[in-house]
Amino acid sequence: MIAQVIVDVAAKQTDRLFEYLVPELLEDSVKIGSRVFVPFGKSRRVQGFVIGLVNSTEYEGTLKELLMVVDELPPLTEELVELSDWLSSYIFSYRISILKTMLPSVMRANYRKILVPNQKDEQEVHALFGVRTEIDLADIDETDTETIATINHLLRSEKVHIEYLVESRAKVKEISLIDTSLSVDQLKAELAQVRKNATQQIALLEFLIAQKSESGLAASLPLPKAELESLTGVSSVTIKKATENGIITQTKTEVYRRPVTEPSQKDKTPITLLPEQEEALAKITASVTDEQPTTFLLEGVTGSGKTEVYLHAIASTLSQGKTALMLVPEISLTPQMVRQVEARFGDEVAVLHSGLSEGEKYDEWRRIRRDEAKVVVGARSAVFAPLKNLGLIIIDEEHENSYKQDDTPRYHARDVALWRSKYNHAPLVLGSATPSLESRARAQKNVYQLLTLSKRANQRALPAVKILDMKDTQFAGDQFDLTQELVDAVKERVQKHEQTILLLNRRGFSSFMLCRSCGFVLKCPNCDISLTYHKAGNQMKCHYCGHSEVVPTVCPNCHSNEIRFYGTGTQKIEEELNELIPTAKILRMDVDTTRQKGSYEKILNSFGRLEADILLGTQMIAKGLDFPTVTLVGVINADTALSFPDFRSAEKTFQLLTQVSGRAGRAELSGEVLIQTYNPEHYAIALAKSQDYERFYQREMQVRHQGNYPPYFFTALISVSSKNEQNAAKEAFIIKRKLLHELNGRVLILGPTPSAVSKIKQHYFYQILVKYKREPELNAFLHEIQDSAQTQKKYGLTIYIDLEPDKFM
Repeated sequence: MIAQVIVDVAAKQTDRLFEYLVPELLEDSVKIGSRVFVPFGKSRRVQGFVIGLVNSTEYEGTLKELLMVVDELPPLTEELVELSDWLSSYIFSYRISILKTMLPSVMRANYRKILVPNQKDEQEVHALFGVRTEIDLADIDETDTETIATINHLLRSEKVHIEYLVESRAKVKEISLIDTSLSVDQLKAELAQVRKNATQQIALLEFLIAQKSESGLAASLPLPKAELESLTGVSSVTIKKATENGIITQTKTEVYRRPVTEPSQKDKTPITLLPEQEEALAKITASVTDEQPTTFLLEGVTGSGKTEVYLHAIASTLSQGKTALMLVPEISLTPQMVRQVEARFGDEVAVLHSGLSEGEKYDEWRRIRRDEAKVVVGARSAVFAPLKNLGLIIIDEEHENSYKQDDTPRYHARDVALWRSKYNHAPLVLGSATPSLESRARAQKNVYQLLTLSKRANQRALPAVKILDMKDTQFAGDQFDLTQELVDAVKERVQKHEQTILLLNRRGFSSFMLCRSCGFVLKCPNCDISLTYHKAGNQMKCHYCGHSEVVPTVCPNCHSNEIRFYGTGTQKIEEELNELIPTAKILRMDVDTTRQKGSYEKILNSFGRLEADILLGTQMIAKGLDFPTVTLVGVINADTALSFPDFRSAEKTFQLLTQVSGRAGRAELSGEVLIQTYNPEHYAIALAKSQDYERFYQREMQVRHQGNYPPYFFTALISVSSKNEQNAAKEAFIIKRKLLHELNGRVLILGPTPSAVSKIKQHYFYQILVKYKREPELNAFLHEIQDSAQTQKKYGLTIYIDLEPDKFM
């Protein structure tokens, strides 16, 4: 038998099948999707994935033998293997990059370069190695030039050689279980022989006797060792001695590292649906039953009960013996959603998102692969969950840009979900109060089936929304950030013991530092962006590369002390609110406060327990959250997204304002929304006031049609980067000339131009935006560019291609 393997080497030359002979001893273990170790090159071993098994080969030489099968159960299903083939072609990525993305990070191999002697007794070799049989090159100090020179000399003279070792990082968690095979009488006999001062031995034996039932069987044994120690107070030494004396036995057993979530406060019984919800559910469940890969766009106003439709649809899917996958856009949404799903489906639910530890992700993933979990809830990468018999896929808040991966491989979870929907003959539900224009346009053309929820589930009205024109208003305090009307509204809620959510989509204290004497702005040395002031730690930080430095006391340019900080971030607003409303308890939720594991859930749980009056945060608080005592939502600056150099800026502004407005008045108490803006006449802001998605859709579609942008055109972004700006620009113009020559003007080409942020991490970026309708030759040409990218990398150039880009840096 011959295994066709994709090896863990991301390069043009290796992005193909390599064939290995399967040893007879491994024939029963090797399957499609298996993770294996294989020899590669002269002395190198690498990880690979079996994507095919054949009985013959056209290779005329002698095939090398496959070395090892890593996992008992192949980590990749045959569906995921096929998916990787399609996706590598669709998004211009090496197949191995996609295969590794499908798996938990701990299943990516750890490679080591080992120096091994050929002539151990040779004097120079002995001087280097001493008593060692090998040297790990990772342990060599880079500054030890003498040792490095010696190694290079020995390699050239072939007195030593390098071996490449590959190791699996995935570790299973095991615990010791304590049990006893002795009867009550035997245990009592042992107890009688114990010295009276051996208190721990006595405690252990008395505990074991108490655990024995009348039938002679232990009531709660076997018991985890840690639990036994806690219950009896005995030490590990005592347990070890009792094991050696045959009184107890210890066996190792595998346990899962489960993500901890607080129990849901919601009723576990399904809620009775309203007629619109029932109608939507009926169509979805019919597609599940009939195994039709229909794509539904569930468009429902905020608070219309989309989640309840999801839960009913999942329940129907499980009742038919199928599995379900549900994606949410933000980690911050996952705890609330998981609690609701777990309350309904219990231990059948698995969770996958980047907020979990590596061990938790690995164990949750294995529960799914072993068919122990039937429902998966997670963020973007959960779209690759190895579910079998997939009957339903749901993408909540489908318009969110977090479903698009920013770096290689640049996939969109919606595209992957559509492929899996067709492969499994399972319906896909895209849910949102503000669908992306692309999805809404497809629904209008009947490519997707539109389902509408026009009323809130509790039959209450949408919150009253008021636009506050910051050009003509009174400010509270002297910072010109918070209007008096907004502050008064927050004070009123604090006095009534109601809660407020405040949105400002900019973290930090101030946007930039400026010298009033010479106009100097402190910028990042690595990126073409100003540093943001973070008062906590007194640091100036770059939000692109992570560079930070201490805040200067004088201007670095003219040495003046006329330094001022401009712009507003969440830290500054928090400080202002503490001054203006000292009695209010505030929770801030942004990237800076949610770095630690579990911080999202901790903040949201605290707010849900009414331990704070105000939840202040960036866009992560704008959607999905459901707190019954939130009666006021304030948007501190609605204009932040409008200034972005992005054709989607109006759409993103409307979506954000509509979503965050929907957090108010979701229960019995009525809600109010106050939106501060300098552009009250802008249609994205004016239409968000009434949550009139249909009018916004019509208006924005006109703008897109005039500018030849999606959904009327497809787009592909070609980016070129280099540490030398001239080299990046030169290569970008070469690519444009090739595009014009190959496609004969059948596409629209914008650029090359410097990216909006032209330098990041010491690299300059130039980009070309290609807009096209249907261009069959474009795909082949873009693949040629991808293939040439590796050659260009030798000259310090990096080229990548992003289909339907969501960001333009």
